[in-house]
Amino acid sequence: MEPDDTPLPSTISVTELNRLARETLETRFPPLWVRGEISNFTRAPSGHMYFTLKDAGAQVRCTLWRTRAQRLTVTPRAGMQVEARATVSLYEPRGDYQLNVESLREAGRGNLHEAFLRLKTKLDNEGLFSPEIKRAIPRYPASLAVITSPQAAALRDIMAALARRAPNLPVELLPTPVQGEGAGTHIAAALGQILAMPEAARPELVLLVRGGGSLEDLWSFNEEVVARAIRACPVPVIVGVGHETDFTIADFAADCRAATPTAAAELASAGYAEAAGRLAHLEIVLRRAMRRQLDTAHQRLDRQSLRLIHPRDRVARSRKELAAQALRLRQALTQRMRQHTTTLAFVERRLRNQKPELSGLQKQLERTGDAIVTRMSRHLSSRRERLSALAASLDHLNPEAVLSRGYSIARDHHGRILRDAAQVTAGENIRVQLHQGEIDATVSDIRAATQKRE
Repeated sequence: MEPDDTPLPSTISVTELNRLARETLETRFPPLWVRGEISNFTRAPSGHMYFTLKDAGAQVRCTLWRTRAQRLTVTPRAGMQVEARATVSLYEPRGDYQLNVESLREAGRGNLHEAFLRLKTKLDNEGLFSPEIKRAIPRYPASLAVITSPQAAALRDIMAALARRAPNLPVELLPTPVQGEGAGTHIAAALGQILAMPEAARPELVLLVRGGGSLEDLWSFNEEVVARAIRACPVPVIVGVGHETDFTIADFAADCRAATPTAAAELASAGYAEAAGRLAHLEIVLRRAMRRQLDTAHQRLDRQSLRLIHPRDRVARSRKELAAQALRLRQALTQRMRQHTTTLAFVERRLRNQKPELSGLQKQLERTGDAIVTRMSRHLSSRRERLSALAASLDHLNPEAVLSRGYSIARDHHGRILRDAAQVTAGENIRVQLHQGEIDATVSDIRAATQKRE
């Protein structure tokens, strides 16, 4: 900042002095990160936070307004080593130099976060997090391996969830440290044990889990060796580390990420839990269906039992019905015979009364046939004569018949018949049709019709 050359009055008030000092501090220093230890921490009823940030040699008052405090991802407390992003200011009424804090993070977290982002970008660019290489989680795994610390509360949570949801699922614990120096190497070695197992002895699914903690506590799951070991593992891996808001490199490398260790156990046993619920539902449905079938069968049995008749009674009833049917049949046959006899006699009388004289009809038929033949012959002769006359007329009108007497037909190059010499010019090609064949000719001389009459 360039120094302000505006001359100051010889005397100014304290208020003006503090205002100028505040303006100078706020314009001279851009927002910056300040490291120190929190002390004298106070949260006002309004939600604003006030504390002192100190180190071995100095301290500075700090103010964190409520709107920014609500967005904090850490809970500030006395004695906590933090890094505060703040602007330098001055509280004018008391003349106190202070920092207006915009955000807080635990000391060292910024470097860890930057290391996290660098590794995440590197592995992502290699395709280690690509969805295409993620393996499907088996719906009903035959066996399960859990990689975590034997003393971890996460292990108890997982075993409780599996005992409740899939009690018959075999679970093998691969113990390993999940926190502290070298923990990442131990985790990678545990994943490597699965790769070294014979294929038939391998579990079908692996859970890599641990409970919540600070970024430093979870850092072993952000190591590159762990991410590569997860992808090298021959079976699918579910990672459940920390709480729902915690994300690690292992989460991105895993085939499936669970929000918590318990959620990882629920994902692994989802098929069994669903199957148990489905079986319970099917049992209810089956019981209801069987009850309906039994009720229906009982009702059918009751109806059938009401229809049961003793065989002796049934035979006696059948005999009566048979006798009645035989009587009705005899009566019907007798009546039908009488009707046929009467009808036959009537038809016989009509036939005898209406018998035709065939000899007279035969002669009449012959005479009629002769007359038809005679008339047809005359008609055909008349038609033949008419056809011959028409053919002669057609021959007379046929232009080709005229050609046979020595005449010809001349046409121009368009095929039009020439009736006047004026229709052509000298040198024009014409075609002459004779009685047999045609001649192509060229006009050499034209004589008009008037000249011919002269």
